Amino acid sequence: MSGSHTTDLAEDTGPIRPLGADPATLRIGNASGFYGDRFDALREMLTGGPLDVLTGDYLAELTMLILGRDRLKDPTRGYARTFLRQLEDGLGLAVERGVRIVTNAGGLNPAGLADAVRELADKVGVPVRVAHVEGDDLLGRGGWGEGVLTANAYLGGGGIAACLRAGADVVVTGRVTDAALVSGAAQAHFGWRPQDLDQLAGAVVAGHVLECGTQATGGNYSFFDGHDLLRPGFPLAEIAADGSSVITKHPGTGGAVTTGTVTAQLLYETAGARYAGPDVTARLDTVRLTEEAPDRVRIDGVRGEAPPALKTGLTRLGGWRNEVTFVLTGLDVAAKAALVRRQMEAALDAAEHRPAEVRWTLARTDREDAAVQEEASALLRLVVRDPDQDAVGRVVSGAAVELALASYPGFHVTAPPGKGTPYGVFEAVAVDAAGVPHVAVLPDGTRISSQHAPSTQELVRLPDPPLPEPLPAGPTRRGPLGLVAGARSGDKGGSANVGVWARTDRAWRWLAHELTVERFRQLLPETAELPVDRHVLPNLRALNFVVDGLLGEGVAAQARFDPQAKAVGEWLRSRHMDIPEVLS
Repeated sequence: MSGSHTTDLAEDTGPIRPLGADPATLRIGNASGFYGDRFDALREMLTGGPLDVLTGDYLAELTMLILGRDRLKDPTRGYARTFLRQLEDGLGLAVERGVRIVTNAGGLNPAGLADAVRELADKVGVPVRVAHVEGDDLLGRGGWGEGVLTANAYLGGGGIAACLRAGADVVVTGRVTDAALVSGAAQAHFGWRPQDLDQLAGAVVAGHVLECGTQATGGNYSFFDGHDLLRPGFPLAEIAADGSSVITKHPGTGGAVTTGTVTAQLLYETAGARYAGPDVTARLDTVRLTEEAPDRVRIDGVRGEAPPALKTGLTRLGGWRNEVTFVLTGLDVAAKAALVRRQMEAALDAAEHRPAEVRWTLARTDREDAAVQEEASALLRLVVRDPDQDAVGRVVSGAAVELALASYPGFHVTAPPGKGTPYGVFEAVAVDAAGVPHVAVLPDGTRISSQHAPSTQELVRLPDPPLPEPLPAGPTRRGPLGLVAGARSGDKGGSANVGVWARTDRAWRWLAHELTVERFRQLLPETAELPVDRHVLPNLRALNFVVDGLLGEGVAAQARFDPQAKAVGEWLRSRHMDIPEVLS
């Protein structure tokens, strides 16, 4: 159990004991990309082939809010309980195969999960050394304003490395960065120091590829029809002492590892060429990808720079929301939408407290002369939000129900309207790392303070590099952008990123000149009035667009139909452009 005394961790932590049999290579796998990922993945990874370390990523912005609400109900909770159930089956396998387990499933209570792992080990009769990393929880520090439910700094890999060097079999963390699960293990194995920025950056890039599980092996991949995706395998990285790596998967598992699948994941939830973390800023514009063999993609050339100030994520309960989706079938869809909208607005105006925010969206999913009723139907979505639950409860649901026999012909809704539900808000702020503890609690209870990065630098946007030579003018044909380009999109707070990449050099020469910010806004009208920044990544033949404000106050606020921007990239690929015939 934890003691009370904390000692400083010197830069030289003593002799390095490799985590695997091969000092030159560290094999790190992933068994979870989010809280709720495939339950059997931990067993699959442990039995599918050799590994030195197995990581599990359970945290996201929305997850922190969920765990925060769990902690309100019971202070002993606040961690991902699914991990314990997975470990009940996998702990013996891990020990038998000599695989260390590193996970951020500790969430808001890493010490509590570490104790629960010890109890589980006693129950199943598998003695293990358990350590944890803490210090990220800054909620009690104050100064965050009212209503903050969680406040957690994104820590790096130093605490993980200290735990592994001390012989831990299982390391539980709170809010470290997703990539730190991998880079911390690599630090422990190779003995990298904080100033070994290129090596750390290489491991961070490998960690970013692994962190979302099967997204690196063909999941959520634009060109999915070329791979067996019935049950894609989880990825692993073979990391070398210089920070380079090979991304692969266990033999015989589904999916595929290609330069395309790795490129897609590299672009996921990133912004410009500088990919910032607490230990290092990795330069994505220096990444080189080489397909060495089937299901083996080498990553090398990654350069590292000093990180920026430490990022802290804040979640708060933003208020209450309610939603009603009206189904409009057949003829006169626009007129039917206008009628029910007038009726609902009149009811809201007459209420004692009209909701602070009322939003309508009409999705024209209907088709003319449809042979299937669903294909003849459009969806009119009403979303209301307010700080007061009463303003979005009976006021909305009652008004919608009362229209059942008094509105447009064919009136029905997709689900019975109910009471309001709470929604959350996410905010990221920068803090001085000097005021944030980063503590490794070793298996024997010794507490060691891990170093933050020795220096930081402001995160400044890099100027775009020169564009390739444009394609010569020639005949074009109208078609979807997705014929020649892949895309992957995601969320960061209220912003969305859309990474677009070309599969050939000729397609890149066209894409780099044709898909400007102006054209992007034309293709995606929702972004027309929002700030859009385009970043050019020639090594990946990719453009990365960052759209500020598309997601309102973040995924927990559920501000739009696709609250995490998961499908914005596929929407973009479906839009038609004049594509050179030489690319077909």
